[in-house]
Parts: sequence; C-alpha cells; structure tokens
Amino acid sequence: MAVHLTRIYTRTGDDGSTGLSDFSRVSKNDARLQAYADCDEANAALGVAIALGNPGPEIVAVLRQIQNDLFDAGADLSTPVAENPEYPPLRVPQEYIDRLEGWCDRFNEGLAPLNSFILPGGTALSALLHVARTVTRRAERSAWAAVEEYGDSVNVLPAKYLNRLSDLLFIMSRAANPDGDVLWKPGGGQADQPKEER
Repeated sequence: MAVHLTRIYTRTGDDGSTGLSDFSRVSKNDARLQAYADCDEANAALGVAIALGNPGPEIVAVLRQIQNDLFDAGADLSTPVAENPEYPPLRVPQEYIDRLEGWCDRFNEGLAPLNSFILPGGTALSALLHVARTVTRRAERSAWAAVEEYGDSVNVLPAKYLNRLSDLLFIMSRAANPDGDVLWKPGGGQADQPKEER
C-alpha cells in the first residue's frame, strides 16, 4: 500500500470536515476520526520515548514495530467495513494482538509481583512509556466509542489491539525501572508534604 504525499495542505478541511479512506466526508468531530487521531498521538508518544528514553536495541525494535502497527490501526479505523470494497482495505489482523501477548509474556518474566499501583516515574524511559500507555488507553476508549456508534462498519480488532498494547506498555514501563517500581502508598504521601509557613 503505497502512500504518495506531494502536497500537505489542501484546504478541503477548512469547512470542518475530513475524508475517510473510502473518500466519504465526515465531521472532524466524528468518533472514527477521534479514534485514529488518538492512535496518531500514541504513535508520537512512542517516538518521544525512543528519542529521549535511551532504550536498548531490542526495545527500539519492539517500539518501532508498534509504531508501524498503530499506523495500520489508524488506517483500519478510517476505512468503514463494507461488502465487496473496490480496493482491499488494510485491516488489523489477530496476529498483531497475538504478537503483543507474546511480548507481554517475555517482558513480564522476572518482574516482581505487584502489591500496589505504580506511580509513573523512575527512569526517563519508564515515565515516557507510562505517558504512551495512558494515551493508548484513550485511543482504546475512542475506538470502542466508534464501534458503539457505527456498529459493524468499524472493525473491533484495532480496539482490542489498543487494549493489549496498553498492557504491554505497562509491563515495559516496569521493566524499564531496574531499581524497582515506585509504588503508590494510599494516603501515605500526605504526611511528607512540607508544612506551610505562617
């Protein structure tokens, strides 16, 4: 599937509409547009994690594959499901989700059991992966909103992919903290707050 971008601005969206991949025009507030825009934002967050988090080659390879998958997910969400389409659409297959689950199992090996929620932080890479995780969660919610609004005309596999991806990013954020997790202590942080001077 080749994409040729010879001109970035077209002015066609200046009326508040945009085109889906089947060439239909919809509002820029459309649930499907929100879903694939959130995929784009998650992709950008992963790019920041790669650029600033100093991950090793194995992590970079995994994150680059996920970035590619997220473009596929966006293309899928922007293409309504239809019988006998003129062109074969790009769809997220189950294999993408299976691959994420394999990575979940691999990166989860050796991690200590969790007894509390985690405070995002620790290393830069861990914190940046937490940001990507939360954006991915939003993308998942947007994808399910599109499924609820448009039914069978939206493929559900991108939403399932995003659900599993947020799990993987959570696991990877833990693995990126070699000194261990920063755990939430319910109510415990209040006693450490500096007293206000009178």
